[in-house]
Amino acid sequence: MENAVNTLTKRMSRRMFLSQVASTGAMASLLPAAKNRDISLKRKRKSKMPRLKTVRIKSVDSNFEREPLIRPFGFKGGYMREIWQSAALLQTDSGCREIGLCSQSVLWSDAQVFASHSEAAGNALMYLMLEYALRKTKGAEFKNPIELMENLLPGTYRYGKKITQNKNLRKTFALNALVALDNAAWLVYAKENGFKSFDQMIPDAYRDVLSYRHKKVASIPLMAYAIPISEITKAVDDGYFFLKIKIGQPGTQDEMLNKDKKRVEEIHKAIGGERIAYTKSGKIPYYFDANGRYQSKETLSRLLDHIKKIGAFEQIAVIEEPFPEEYEVDVSDFGIRIAADESAHTDEDAEKRIQMGYSAIAVKAIAKTLSMTLKIVKAAHEKGIPCFCADLTVSPILVDWNKNVAARLAPFPELGLGLLETNGHQNYANWAKMVSYHPCAGAPWTITKKGVFNLSEDFYKTSGGIFMKSDHYADLFAIKK
Repeated sequence: MENAVNTLTKRMSRRMFLSQVASTGAMASLLPAAKNRDISLKRKRKSKMPRLKTVRIKSVDSNFEREPLIRPFGFKGGYMREIWQSAALLQTDSGCREIGLCSQSVLWSDAQVFASHSEAAGNALMYLMLEYALRKTKGAEFKNPIELMENLLPGTYRYGKKITQNKNLRKTFALNALVALDNAAWLVYAKENGFKSFDQMIPDAYRDVLSYRHKKVASIPLMAYAIPISEITKAVDDGYFFLKIKIGQPGTQDEMLNKDKKRVEEIHKAIGGERIAYTKSGKIPYYFDANGRYQSKETLSRLLDHIKKIGAFEQIAVIEEPFPEEYEVDVSDFGIRIAADESAHTDEDAEKRIQMGYSAIAVKAIAKTLSMTLKIVKAAHEKGIPCFCADLTVSPILVDWNKNVAARLAPFPELGLGLLETNGHQNYANWAKMVSYHPCAGAPWTITKKGVFNLSEDFYKTSGGIFMKSDHYADLFAIKK
């Protein structure tokens, strides 16, 4: 089955892909008929939301493109070479048509699926889950997208278990598959109800947790396994001051640990002494991401002991997702902030991680859907746990979907800024061309300057351009400009 799917996906046409997959017979049965100098706190709205319209979906469609990477992108002990950009079209009974986007990441969402299939086959499986959910959406009615996603997620997840033949499929795999549909649902919901901005679109229950308007948001680059030290020092020279560093390299636990010790030491020697304006110490903060590769507290403690030895421990701002999801241990005794990412699939999962001592949540509206992200940030906010926005190596338009969230979250402790990881410019071979697809390409707030995005009133007025039509993605569905 894998070889058949891999061969078929060499063609770019979504319709050709689906029809030929069905004709093979191998998978046909699977296709279903704080106020400070950077922040101003917004006034809480006292007015009630207007009566919401019931949105009914008349027709659906989907398509995808394959975007190559500059070099193999390493994390979780594996390497990606391309990222599929899927798109979903929803049309309502009133004739409203909107397109939602998704950058698929099989390796991030379920490393076992990635390892068990060719790269193209794993992406094809995730794409088929989007198609399944779209078919379920045709004819459906909803008051808001959160309600729609609550109805779609269980069935899509079950379908994903079936086609991947993985009974332990991670729920994030299904959420990643649903991002394009969720984005399209938010856009038709906004248009049907006459909402002109991201602020208006967010339901009342979630507005308090997205009540900030940051003037600056830190732009966080990603330093994966293969990024040379010279590029890391150049990033700092260019003004980047909050770096996400991948640890948990390939190999056995001992091999991984030795590689990580060496990598962290090399990075600290290169940039550890640089001075910045955003921390009390004036030193660069380190953001380490292990993607669940450390299998015990003892192994992580050995890494931290080495980091203490080289004098870098006090510069650790956060370590993200150090342990496998199933390794449920208290993490409050490490003396540093530990963040959950993949393991916080849902708001319930986030609450469970918080009980285990996790003191930050990396949220990804562009990976787990905006609908689920709103529920997660609300759950974290109620427990006093800070959130920040991490990337999935997404397209430029999706960067601004994520930026809309990062711009409104409470400032990250010790920094007083919103945080937004974005690494597409480091990894996509055709990044400049992809930028041209953004309807606000070249706007000042789309460009990192000295390590931050400067968010003007124009950014908030336009909501980062997410409500504007992209001619490129409209062409995927032959929509008239």
